[in-house]
Amino acid sequence: MNKPTSFPQKDSLLERASEAFDFTAALRGQGLPPLAVPSEPEQAAPVVAAPVAPTPQTAPVAPPPIFRARDWNGPAQRLDRKAMAEAGYLIPDGPVSGLGEEFRIVKRELLSSIRGTKQQAPSPDGPSPDGKVILIASAHPGDGKTYCAINLAVSLAAESDLEVLLVDGDFGKPSIVKALGLHAEKGFMDALTDPAQPVEQCVIPTDVPSLFVLPSGQSTNRDAEYLASSRMEQVVASLVAGRPNRVVIFDSPPLLAASPAAALAAHAGQTLLVVRADRTTDAALRDAANLLRGCGDIRLLLNGVKFSASGRRFGTYYGKEGEA
Repeated sequence: MNKPTSFPQKDSLLERASEAFDFTAALRGQGLPPLAVPSEPEQAAPVVAAPVAPTPQTAPVAPPPIFRARDWNGPAQRLDRKAMAEAGYLIPDGPVSGLGEEFRIVKRELLSSIRGTKQQAPSPDGPSPDGKVILIASAHPGDGKTYCAINLAVSLAAESDLEVLLVDGDFGKPSIVKALGLHAEKGFMDALTDPAQPVEQCVIPTDVPSLFVLPSGQSTNRDAEYLASSRMEQVVASLVAGRPNRVVIFDSPPLLAASPAAALAAHAGQTLLVVRADRTTDAALRDAANLLRGCGDIRLLLNGVKFSASGRRFGTYYGKEGEA
């Protein structure tokens, strides 16, 4: 598992990760019993129904108003680009780099799903979560999920027609606000615990017009329960409803270290499971994938690869590697 591995050339980090880790079995559920199909009913003699008196016409019911997410119009805060560069993050409007090219490939895969190029199978339990809500997860701390979440948000914010919200969902150990050099008072958990707190008032606009940050807020001893509540559904809907060009990225706690990550997965339309090539074991990967069953679209993002047979240094972060 941790030996240097030779990978064939692929089009994206996501495909190369699937080659490195076979996690299909971890996502495969138990075999379901065969569906009982009733036999064709016998033909019965036709029955003539008694005439029914016509019902009076009722006035047409007006359709419900279309809900639309609100704008985030608070004062913009400037990103600390020097600190971001020292930590190895992508810099908005920075020079083209190998790291930037890798995340361009990753975001194209995600955007193709968002824009309908790849259709997700409908959920038998109801409408699927919005594909514009993306969860970044990992099995353990230190696999690089927060690093990948920030870089993906910066890369997506470079698109001319997108509005990107980066949410710090690691309530126990939040780090995004500090990493970007921002300051915050209230955040996501405050909006969940207090229905009177509008979530849009917790969003921090940045000096990048298309990039916004939602801090984690005050942690509680019932984080997982709040994330599984109907209030969570309302808050997530308020972030994306009626905004086709708005993408929300959740940085989650490590799956095998904190239970809120599994609750977040149920609200995500897509999940990137960050795999540290020199650290994540096959057993840990399968356990983590099993906790993500609430999300119907899961992809692997390979991090920390040091060797490629093709000579291409995919997955190498050209600076300080991210710590979740």
